Amino acid sequence: MRNPSVPFAAPLEQLSGLVERVTFHNADNGFCVLRLKVKGERDLITLIGHTPAVTPGEYASASGHWVSDREHGRQFRAVFVRIAPPTTLAGIERYLGSGMVKGIGPIYAGRLVQAFGAEVFDIIERTPERLREIHGIGDKRARKIIGGWADQKTIREIMVFLHAHGVSTSRAVRIFKTYGAEAIELVRADPYRLARDIRGIGFLSADTIAQKLGVARDSPLRARAGVSHALAEAASEGHCGLPHAELVPLVVKLLEITPDVIEAAIAQEIEDGVLVPETIEEQPCVFLAPLHQAERSIAAQIVRLKTPAAPWPAIDADKAMAWVQRKLGIELAESQQVALRLALSSKLLVITGGPGVGKTTLVNSILTILRAKEVHALAAAPTGRAAKRLSESTGLEARTIHRLLEVDPRNGQFKHNEDSPLQCDLLVVDEGSMIDVPLANQLLKAVATRSAVIFVGDVDQLPSVGPGQFLADLIASGAIPVVRLTEVFRQAASSRIVRAAHQVNQGHFPSLPAKGEPSDFYFVPVEDAEAIAPTVVDLVAERLPRKFDVDAVRDIQVLCPMNRGASGARGINPLLQARLNPPGTSSVTKFGNTFGVGDKVMQMENNYDRDVYNGDIGLVAQIDPEEQELVVEFDGRPVIYPWAELDEVTLCYATTIHKSQGSEYPVVVIPVSTQHFMMLKRNLVYTGITRGKRLVVLVGQKRALAMAVKGRQTRRRWSKLRERLA
Repeated sequence: MRNPSVPFAAPLEQLSGLVERVTFHNADNGFCVLRLKVKGERDLITLIGHTPAVTPGEYASASGHWVSDREHGRQFRAVFVRIAPPTTLAGIERYLGSGMVKGIGPIYAGRLVQAFGAEVFDIIERTPERLREIHGIGDKRARKIIGGWADQKTIREIMVFLHAHGVSTSRAVRIFKTYGAEAIELVRADPYRLARDIRGIGFLSADTIAQKLGVARDSPLRARAGVSHALAEAASEGHCGLPHAELVPLVVKLLEITPDVIEAAIAQEIEDGVLVPETIEEQPCVFLAPLHQAERSIAAQIVRLKTPAAPWPAIDADKAMAWVQRKLGIELAESQQVALRLALSSKLLVITGGPGVGKTTLVNSILTILRAKEVHALAAAPTGRAAKRLSESTGLEARTIHRLLEVDPRNGQFKHNEDSPLQCDLLVVDEGSMIDVPLANQLLKAVATRSAVIFVGDVDQLPSVGPGQFLADLIASGAIPVVRLTEVFRQAASSRIVRAAHQVNQGHFPSLPAKGEPSDFYFVPVEDAEAIAPTVVDLVAERLPRKFDVDAVRDIQVLCPMNRGASGARGINPLLQARLNPPGTSSVTKFGNTFGVGDKVMQMENNYDRDVYNGDIGLVAQIDPEEQELVVEFDGRPVIYPWAELDEVTLCYATTIHKSQGSEYPVVVIPVSTQHFMMLKRNLVYTGITRGKRLVVLVGQKRALAMAVKGRQTRRRWSKLRERLA
């Protein structure tokens, strides 16, 4: 729509000046609000336009129109903006001191300009050895400046190229790190590789570039990329493959091209070994080759591990049972005694059951007996928090599966595998429901043939975030012995958290405490959906810390059914941040999040270089504007993030129930709203409730909770693992 303050078809006016301040810049779309020092103007001029990148001290040339804004006054609205390096000494100093080149802050910028004047850019680029003439710049800082300057130059070229083709300029640093100086050539040759290789660039962005580069809409390259993308998306929703009849319409809708082109692309991908045809329940399906291979490998590993007997001598179960009960001062229930006998004689075993049924006591009893027999045991869990709980309950050092297998940060491969197996007699793996098919495959390949394995987990919880449902399929296949504990022990039954969890799991609305009755489980009714988020914030920031003497940041975790919506994690996070740790002058805003010292954050993906993994929670400990780095402490261990890689972490005052799997928190607050109806399933709420240790508070609409309790499981996951195991 035409701006009424701009004359129709008026010729473009010109404006140029020094960028004094970048008031706002959106790295995703290039939109910026700049304050310019313009020759002949007494006051700074506001320029509004779009540019891939801009730094104070640079020179802006723009074409556009002067407008008068009712609130902000006179402004220049640019149609085109060109940013150039500064030419004045003041501009050069401001530019170098802005932090755009690592190793140069305001102090060194002043020294460099004082020593070299307007030639400073040429010296950095052509005779960088002269940097050492400046007091305080040694070899280390000089290397950092030279590298930072070269990176910035290449990055800017890449950003301009990507921006011209409709891609987020905020990904330029990652593209440069992945492809180096050849980035533009590689992207021109196959733009779809961006979606495969670069985190944060999806298929649609890559497809936009491809079409601007002249790739035909019905080209085989585009069709094959679309098929792989559809299957990768299916994997992110838990599927190992998709029915052929479901896949083709999905890709047709995605690419808007005819089915025959898609069919030809699938056939070619199968011929090249990228995809594998399979049949599930008489339905023709298509798998991504790595997931197909992982399923087949898991079945083969289970067969391999079943064959020999347990690696310890025969144990008299009656004597062992009497001894361990005396030693631990416990009395095992009949179901636990049956399970213990089975565990002492089994090579492979699954122990499953809900909260309060004695899984921990049983595992501790098994380990106490076997360790007394000098059985060498290892323990692992999918997440750091789950591993820590396992260590505390068993006295055995437990590690995450990734740390147990010793991942090589250079290539993401595990050091322990079929050629270099784990050295143990017994491996105990907790939180088995969280383990996806690829990780299960890597873990089983690393188990020596002589070793025994016990998988422990609650099969009624949400399945893994990744593809497949390993624990459920292992249990359903009947391939190995399974112990299902169902009896809730008296001490656990006194907890309303435990009772509520079992009631929800059985399809019943949880019983609530009477008014004024002390409890560890509450429901705070809020019928107005818009009032749920403010109520959650008030509970977390004020009411719960005051009543239960807990820390609002460290002890309380808000768990949402989904990310989206006013009462989703993305909606609640900034509200809690504003109350608990308002952003200050040292805060940094990247990728839609503002981070300040003291903020609670979560790692969103496995990073082997930094030894942090998806779901790890930490606190921001330091922000360094000069080095453009942020430090997060995970359980007291500092981890450094360059600003360009801050999309690896997100605020975590609130997170999703899916992301909380394998973790326990002292206090859990769960908003429930009919706005989340797509996600409101029984196993979701059940999983959320079982994350709380001392206190669980549900906030929202009772009918939403009733919907969740009534709803059974989510849609089926397409996998053939159960059949392969059986």
